Amino acid sequence: MLFYKKEKNILLLIFMLLVQLSFSQKSSKKNEIMVLARPLTSNKIMLRWGPTTPIAYRKLSKYGYKVKRYTISIAGQSLSKPIEKDLGVFKPAQKEEWLKIMKSNSNAAVMAQSLFGESFNVEGVGTLQGIINMSQEQEQRFTWGLYVADQDFKVAQLAGLGFEDLNVKATEKYVYKVFSLVPKNEIDIKDGGVFVGLQDYTKLPKPVDLAAIFTDKKVMLNWNYAIYKREYNSYFIERSEDGELFSKVNKLPYTTLNSGGKTNSKRIYYIDSIVNNKTYYYRVKGRTPFGELSPASEVISGKAVKVLAYVPRIKTKEVVNENKSVLLKWEFLKEGNKFIKGFELNKSNKADGNYKTVIRNISVKTRKIQYDKLDPTNYFTITAIGKQGNSRTSYPVLVQPVDSIPPVKPVGLEGKVDSLGVVTLNWKANVEPDMLGYRIFKGNNKNEEYSQLTVKPHVATTFYDSVSVKSLNNKVYYKVVAVDKRFNMSKYSDILTLKKPDFIPPAPPVITSYKVSKENVYLTWANSQSNDVERHEVYRKIRDSINYNLIATLPKDSLKIEYTDWQDSNVEGATDYNYLIKAVDESNLKSINTKSITIEVPRFKLLTGVKNIGSYVDKQNGFIELFWKVIDEKAIVEIMIYKGSKNDKMSLLRNVLPSINRVADEDVKPNNIYNYIFRPVFIDGSLGAIKKIEVKY
Repeated sequence: MLFYKKEKNILLLIFMLLVQLSFSQKSSKKNEIMVLARPLTSNKIMLRWGPTTPIAYRKLSKYGYKVKRYTISIAGQSLSKPIEKDLGVFKPAQKEEWLKIMKSNSNAAVMAQSLFGESFNVEGVGTLQGIINMSQEQEQRFTWGLYVADQDFKVAQLAGLGFEDLNVKATEKYVYKVFSLVPKNEIDIKDGGVFVGLQDYTKLPKPVDLAAIFTDKKVMLNWNYAIYKREYNSYFIERSEDGELFSKVNKLPYTTLNSGGKTNSKRIYYIDSIVNNKTYYYRVKGRTPFGELSPASEVISGKAVKVLAYVPRIKTKEVVNENKSVLLKWEFLKEGNKFIKGFELNKSNKADGNYKTVIRNISVKTRKIQYDKLDPTNYFTITAIGKQGNSRTSYPVLVQPVDSIPPVKPVGLEGKVDSLGVVTLNWKANVEPDMLGYRIFKGNNKNEEYSQLTVKPHVATTFYDSVSVKSLNNKVYYKVVAVDKRFNMSKYSDILTLKKPDFIPPAPPVITSYKVSKENVYLTWANSQSNDVERHEVYRKIRDSINYNLIATLPKDSLKIEYTDWQDSNVEGATDYNYLIKAVDESNLKSINTKSITIEVPRFKLLTGVKNIGSYVDKQNGFIELFWKVIDEKAIVEIMIYKGSKNDKMSLLRNVLPSINRVADEDVKPNNIYNYIFRPVFIDGSLGAIKKIEVKY
């Protein structure tokens, strides 16, 4: 039998509430003790604790708890050794003490039943609940015991689950530890604790986001309990008829039973019965596990109205007047005419959109109407306007006139490709009201058939794609089509050409032939066949030197396979040159050339070795003296001097060293004209330019 059977009706009333428990809602399967603390300005700290499992609850109810306080800091200074104080052992009071208060305190009756009752069956709540009670009796004792401890701090203290520490100081901070006295060979229960001081006191927040839905003779209140679920385990709802004097609607604290974790709702709901056409004001207050009440929430008000029993229904729709108008017919029982003032026609471009009234003051007896300002897509409803301020609206119907006009082609298509190959496309939005979206097409070659990237019309005007940055194609092409709600398709947008990130240098050109003519070198080479080549560059260096010099930049002629007889006229004779041709693409990447060609340019102009040649004739002594100046003695091996006259051919007169700059010719005869030729011989074996002089003797 029940420990106190008279309390079964109270248990039934509590169970019908939606309950959220501060301790029993813990889903942890570990046997441990959870601790809450609340410092107050009246120089006391209130403690609440409880176990997390039914078996721990049963064992601790038998053996009890030990509570200790450790002073951790004083005046902001941490103590090297905390000051320990034993606050005592806490167990449920004896049955006799419970009997004294049970008749005046229903929470005490439930707690006593939870602790001492022979069985814990909540009678009168249905067969399913009876089965649950029989199979999970320990769970029931645990749940209801902790629930009433949350609702009544005095009951919690009597059950050994609460304590008020009155010997506290504002300058100190404490750690409160609650230990299990259950022998560890029976069950190991982890102790719990909390760190708190009087300076941690904060004012309680007021409940937030109170809302109300007023219907026929009732109102459904709801508010956000998830924000302050740690502060408040239950609520009181207060009502007023004048907005000033409020009274409680619920005598018992109202909570929510979401402890099983099967719902993600963050709101709590309460339904109150009221009379129609009268303004009511509501507010709520939260209640903590320590029995404190929060400040009141913001006040919300409203009226309940009688629901109109008759609802209109649109039965036919006919597009007329060359698709410019619609004729709507609806049904509404004649019996309902006396309860309404008339009808209104409402329109929206979306089924769940914002409906606007387009025709008002439609007669009570009217059941059809024509509307002439159709959009490509229209949703219509008919509202019956009740005489008492209540209205009922039909379900929406869709009306779409025939539409064969496609949207204009999209414009402003632009985009970019980043270094990872991610493509971002943007274009200007079409302004047609019946737009459904866009289809995006892609091609790897400008003139090939493009593939469609979108499975269904794309709503936004930004689209992302990806391309391979290491493919042979260095460009990618896009175009966009606009689609309306009738699936009419616009013309293609202008093609957008995007260049991919380029990490591959172009193929190198190849020198195929050359020739040397007079003072010029002529090169012929095969152009690079990479399709993104922008120019060719010609490099040259003197053989055995280190660096090449850029001597020419040639734009690529896409029609030329090769350059023929490109001319280098800035060369010197007797010099060997190395030539290298490089291709440069649009990304300024240069081809990698490993081979060059060496061309020997012969000497095409004789060097001058002597200058300022002169003569002196000495007829008295019988000789001709020749003198000259050597330009570079170190470059010359010798100077050959030839002599001739009108009667004699030119013959070698003498070879002289470059250090000699004058000679005397004694083999001369009067009245003769002599010609002398000077020709230097250089170190490399080459002959220099000839210098002549004519002398009369």
